[in-house]
Amino acid sequence: MKIIADTATLFSPAEGEANGMTIVPVSVAINNTTYKDYVDISSAEFLRLIAEGGTPTSSQPSVGEILEALEDVSEDVILLTVADGLSGGYQSAMGARNLIENNQHIHVINSKSLAGPLRYLAKKAVALNKQGVPTQQALQSIMQSVDNSISFVIPEDFEFLKRSGRLTAITARVGGVLKLLPILTQTDDRKRIKPIGVKRSWKSAVEVIINRLQNMEVNEDYLISICHAGTPEKAAAVSAQVKEAFPHVEIEILELCPALITHGGPGCIVIQTIKK
Repeated sequence: MKIIADTATLFSPAEGEANGMTIVPVSVAINNTTYKDYVDISSAEFLRLIAEGGTPTSSQPSVGEILEALEDVSEDVILLTVADGLSGGYQSAMGARNLIENNQHIHVINSKSLAGPLRYLAKKAVALNKQGVPTQQALQSIMQSVDNSISFVIPEDFEFLKRSGRLTAITARVGGVLKLLPILTQTDDRKRIKPIGVKRSWKSAVEVIINRLQNMEVNEDYLISICHAGTPEKAAAVSAQVKEAFPHVEIEILELCPALITHGGPGCIVIQTIKK
């Protein structure tokens, strides 16, 4: 069984290969130059270009790039994509699949997430494959995790959310003037992002998310991911606050890839959970 995903897993293509999966890089553009995540540019280099005044954009892997990853693959394939609606990756993957004759062995999964949960799903797919779990059983196990995940975002710079259509221009302007921190989460269908609150401090914003996770009855059967955009100290502080509320839950800290920094912006924190 072959496992394919993209750099929204926060794996580079080289790391993916070392972990038994194929990772297709997402492209980002800044200062009229296009780069591939983790291949042509690192998160630190990308953040430096933004700090120097560059305005970034991103795009999902093309149908052609996915077809290349699927080329001459006759074994079963699990192809994991970013949540449909948050990216066009799922549509590109389905487009590639539909161009292949006798494609019944290619299984495209809408992860309904990105970053930490998507990374976990890719690792889980590899583990199931190594255990010799039949494809259909592996797909069922993966979907159980997909259906028990959620993401929250606390951005530091409203402009990135405004450009990506996550906030209206008026909300962004008012929030920026008042130095407020919006708290965003996924809609019930996981296809869009919606605001659920605004706070004046990081600690109180994280507390809102902790309350949501407690209402979900998150326990040791879950993984919590704290993702950041160039602010490891802030991520560590958030992790400590979350750990206090969930002492028995595994918590990981990850740095976002350039493509995801494009949407959340420098300094953003993403708190996510998924059932193992």
